[in-house]
Amino acid sequence: MSGARLIPTIGMEVHLHLATRTKMFCACAVEYDAPPNSRVCPVCLGMPGVLPVMNKRAVELAIRMALALGGTIPDFAQWDRKHYYYPDLPKNYQISEYDQPLGVGGYLDVPLDGKTFRVGIIRVHLEEDAGKLMHAEDGNYSVVDLNRTGTPLLEVVSEPDIHSAAQARAYGEALRQLAVYLGVGDCNMELGQMRCEPNISLKIGEGPDGTPRYTPISEIKNLNSFRAVERAVAFEIARHREEYEDDPDGYTLEHLGKSTRGWLDDREQTFLQRSKEEAHDYRYLPEPDLVPVVPDRKWVDEVRAALPELPETRRRRFVEQYGLPEYDAGVLTADREVADFYEDVVSLHKRKPPTDPNVPKAASNWMMQDVMRVLNEQNIGIGQITIEAGDIAAVSDMVLAGDINRETGSDVLRIAIDTGKSPWQIVQEQDLAQTSDEGELERIVDEVIAENPGPAQDFAEGKDKAVGRLIGMAKKKTGGKANPNVVREILVRKLRG
Repeated sequence: MSGARLIPTIGMEVHLHLATRTKMFCACAVEYDAPPNSRVCPVCLGMPGVLPVMNKRAVELAIRMALALGGTIPDFAQWDRKHYYYPDLPKNYQISEYDQPLGVGGYLDVPLDGKTFRVGIIRVHLEEDAGKLMHAEDGNYSVVDLNRTGTPLLEVVSEPDIHSAAQARAYGEALRQLAVYLGVGDCNMELGQMRCEPNISLKIGEGPDGTPRYTPISEIKNLNSFRAVERAVAFEIARHREEYEDDPDGYTLEHLGKSTRGWLDDREQTFLQRSKEEAHDYRYLPEPDLVPVVPDRKWVDEVRAALPELPETRRRRFVEQYGLPEYDAGVLTADREVADFYEDVVSLHKRKPPTDPNVPKAASNWMMQDVMRVLNEQNIGIGQITIEAGDIAAVSDMVLAGDINRETGSDVLRIAIDTGKSPWQIVQEQDLAQTSDEGELERIVDEVIAENPGPAQDFAEGKDKAVGRLIGMAKKKTGGKANPNVVREILVRKLRG
């Protein structure tokens, strides 16, 4: 079967730390900068005789994520013990949900290259995280920090609807955006708050009975950046192709099953860790110390009603309602607070009403070119910027009305951010307003035409580039205050009649 069309088939398991103050089953604080092993107690250390208590907030956030993905919240979810023996799990089992999870089904629409593809969701379930094991580079030993043990962890398991490395990255990014939008988690990948585990195989056709046939499934563990997701998946796709071409009959899922692999970021390659565990390897059994989760339907409906407008829906609305380019809409809706701020800027235009077709794009330009530059320079979020949406709308209004030019508007905005003064106050104090008086500007244009007969003749003969020089001369005569649009209108009228 060598030479068969090989179709990458990828499912993703994504683990998210939930935005709770305390751990899943105890009152220990969830902190990421605390000294090692300082945020632990008998419960999360698995001491004999202790009893876990469910974190209601974690359950609520899990339901919120499942609903936002279009999933169903069953009437009954069961806690189970997932047994495995590793130093980062003191009690040698993890409390998780196995065959009766909190969320079932759903999908996520993912934008990529101007199009959207849909990834089905199999399940959304709750569990507790393990500790952090660190291996010494200068010795044959490891150390463990158990502060993370017991942190509420949400696992989102997708259908194998991803078919390329770029799609794998885009799916992870879209899922992270959704979780942050919902307030479900902060998803700081450097802190381990989000980890991706793609499962990769290649579809190699169909068997005699018509059932699909695949290469072995390889799961790459604990990828903590989207760059690593994309490169690891690309490496695995290429490795699967090569292995299959070398042995088309033997390199199949039926013969070799599943494996677990790690990712060496510095070498940009995966390595075999172990054969993939199945459910029976974990010896699942119902958690005897916790009652099942039986969500109250009224509570679930309240969580559903409180969901915000979701990122992809909002992106499409920005294109349709405001007439924004796809790129602008994508940038502005990437962060919920930025999207909220942008809509405030649009609505607070007064001299030019929000219904003016020029306002949404103008507001988008101010956000993307000026506001986001400040956010990047100061390394802050939109909630920390020292200016109100109304001030940005005021600057935009002044530019659209011709009171100041775009360059001056940027300067005014920067001064307003630095000083806290209102844009109008800055314009008045520094005498920055443009001159739009037609009588005065007509006199200046006459002088410019008389003093620059060459460019004036070029423009009169249809050489449009010459107008820039003439406008520049007019601005120079007015100390930069001549309204270029009014000057252009006068020039056209005088020279082309």
